[in-house]
Amino acid sequence: MNFRRINKVSLTPDVVDGIVFWTKNPAPMFDRLDELSAYMYYFQITLTSYGKDIEPNLPSKSDVIIPAFKKLSDSIGADRVIWRYDPIFISEKYSIEYHVRTFGKIAEQLHNYTRKVTISFIDEDYKGVKGNIKELSLKEFLSSAKNKLSSQLAEVSHSYNLLIDTCAEQIDLGQFGIGHASCIDKSLFEKLLCCDINVSKDKNQRLECGCVSSIDIGMYNTCRNGCRYCYANYNPGIVSSNYEKHNPLSPLISGEIGQADKVNTKKVTSCRDNQMRLI
Repeated sequence: MNFRRINKVSLTPDVVDGIVFWTKNPAPMFDRLDELSAYMYYFQITLTSYGKDIEPNLPSKSDVIIPAFKKLSDSIGADRVIWRYDPIFISEKYSIEYHVRTFGKIAEQLHNYTRKVTISFIDEDYKGVKGNIKELSLKEFLSSAKNKLSSQLAEVSHSYNLLIDTCAEQIDLGQFGIGHASCIDKSLFEKLLCCDINVSKDKNQRLECGCVSSIDIGMYNTCRNGCRYCYANYNPGIVSSNYEKHNPLSPLISGEIGQADKVNTKKVTSCRDNQMRLI
């Protein structure tokens, strides 16, 4: 958030217990996955039913993204590729019926390549979201409508043996078999690493967030997908400028470290508990 404050984070395998990647298209990473062989990681892949009016710069979902999802799952395993269907909003075009129908079509194609799907509802309180969605004529999303949609999405998910949970939502959907997600998931990492991890809930996240403590590596206003619901892009001009400043040899996503920048070295240590235990 503070453009001139930079955190320096060590990424050596001895201190990195795991990495979670968020993406809408993992295909550009396929040729470099071998470089991650020393790390445990998994992907959260957002795959919605919105069209070009909402996600203008994404490649074809049927021709590119869904095949990429399947290819990644075949490569690293279904446990490590999580489907995200979010954020959900409703409008004249994207009605509850529309979401249920298209969600079902996606689930039919992905259910053999993932173990679960995570949903969430659009949060209009984000600074960037308010400006991006003002022309979309969204309908008010009442709790009754959320319950109706959630119950039907859960029915579809369960019919394909997919777990379904929500990301940072206050609404309790347990009656439909929908739990609360931990997107940075201690239990999943312990399963993948075959050891305990001594890490607690991330205190810097919202109360409803189930993620454990982690370091977020990223930068606002750098993604060119142009999704209208995005909270991290709120100025197209800055996005273009930041993209032009990208240097693949720089440690920053955009630009170089300047004299006015303040670099803070974060202390990073492993949280693994490798002590052997008798069962």
